[in-house]
Amino acid sequence: MARRHSISTGQVVGWNYVFALLLCYMFFDVTPQLYHFTDNWPIFVPLMFLLPSVFLMLALSIRHVGIVRTDAAQRMSLFIPILAALLIFHEAFNNYKIIGLCIAFPALALILSKKADKPAKEWLYPALVLLGFGLVDSLFKQVAIIKTPAYTTSLFILFSGALTITIGAVLYEIIFLKKKFQLMNFAYGMLVGIFNFGNILFYLKAHKAFSDNPSTVFAAMNIGVIVLGSLTGVLIFKEKLSLRNYAGIVLALVAIVFITLSQLK
Repeated sequence: MARRHSISTGQVVGWNYVFALLLCYMFFDVTPQLYHFTDNWPIFVPLMFLLPSVFLMLALSIRHVGIVRTDAAQRMSLFIPILAALLIFHEAFNNYKIIGLCIAFPALALILSKKADKPAKEWLYPALVLLGFGLVDSLFKQVAIIKTPAYTTSLFILFSGALTITIGAVLYEIIFLKKKFQLMNFAYGMLVGIFNFGNILFYLKAHKAFSDNPSTVFAAMNIGVIVLGSLTGVLIFKEKLSLRNYAGIVLALVAIVFITLSQLK
């Protein structure tokens, strides 16, 4: 929607973290201490930079290469946390999960099989989107298994750092690029902040609940988002899907069933 209106992505991202922080403070008993940051800075610092950066890279990628390629890059970032689950977290994959993942990747390819909206040569931005989202997913797994502080306090610390970095970017835009402060950005930022807070909160809860099977969370969330996103595009934004896209949605649902069975088994 930002492409249709005069919306400053930087300002929206900034307000998003303001509201996300307020929600953290309102709903949870957050008690951030300095040692929480110093003990976990190798995880916290990269996430503080990555969280606002992936939002901005997403907007730049859409502007330079279009929605289709950007969407593909974001969802194909699933490869990174899945590899992390296998190589870093040493998760054992049973047959159900292997079958589910083998179905999932062709499903992604079919769902994202769309006619490009315009030719593009600049693949730097979608590559950064893919890498950024993959690293964020993997690092949040690490946040979920930290014993001190509680993950809600970790979330508050991360949002605070992300807001500080975003404020710097917004001030640069206002001072040097002469962008104006707009009330519309506040409204969009509030909406994004509410959904962003809920998304990350339940993502961390899922990693807590499935601590021995991070790929269950990685795969189910990414595939689920694609399915719901595709249906939203058809029903709300009146986008047209091909038979291949619908076949991909069906395969994605089958993949989710197998991944869920892998958890039960």
